[in-house]
Amino acid sequence: MKDSIHVSKENYLKAILEADAEGRQVIPALLAHWLEVSAPAVTMALKRLKRDGYVEVGEDGIVRLTASGREMAYRTALRHHLIERMLSEIFGMAWYEIHEEAERLEHAVSPAFEAKLREKLGEGGACPHGNAVLPENPIERKRRGEVPLSEAAAGQRYVVASLHERDPELLLFLHRAGIGPSKSLRVVSQNYDQTVSIELSTGVSILGRPAAEAVWLRPEVQ
Repeated sequence: MKDSIHVSKENYLKAILEADAEGRQVIPALLAHWLEVSAPAVTMALKRLKRDGYVEVGEDGIVRLTASGREMAYRTALRHHLIERMLSEIFGMAWYEIHEEAERLEHAVSPAFEAKLREKLGEGGACPHGNAVLPENPIERKRRGEVPLSEAAAGQRYVVASLHERDPELLLFLHRAGIGPSKSLRVVSQNYDQTVSIELSTGVSILGRPAAEAVWLRPEVQ
């Protein structure tokens, strides 16, 4: 568990914005899990954010960003996105290594340097994990024909569209398993124990549900 002192208000606001963009109900327990901090640390942080006008907490316990909170959260998410693209596109850093590095650097980037990154890279485009600045709602993704690996049809071939990136250990695990952005795979079977058997160019692998839920696929064009 992380020391709550090192989890800034920007981290909290970005997590709230990302969870909301994914269509989740943002409650303190979710933030504690995502940010790897204790429940009391989340409670204290939310009190400060509410006091400063960045969040509101409803009677239902759901945390919502105010207009100023949403603006700060988006700026942090955009800096993170630009830094990831910089590390990959300019410095050639591997996709499974850059998320944690960007988490550290996003708080150190000056407005002038951020403007240079926007000028160089643009605000659009996908990061090396296949994601936009903000994650998309799963309902919208499914309407577009994408599907998480945990729900993909057996016997079908797919291409990896994107990966959830908030867990660096998971990214390294997926890399070692041969799964990465734009990689091709075939779903062999959805198994009774909620694992998924997949066939890659390197052979057959079995993924547990947490890993399979983090991998989004699109059908491979024949």
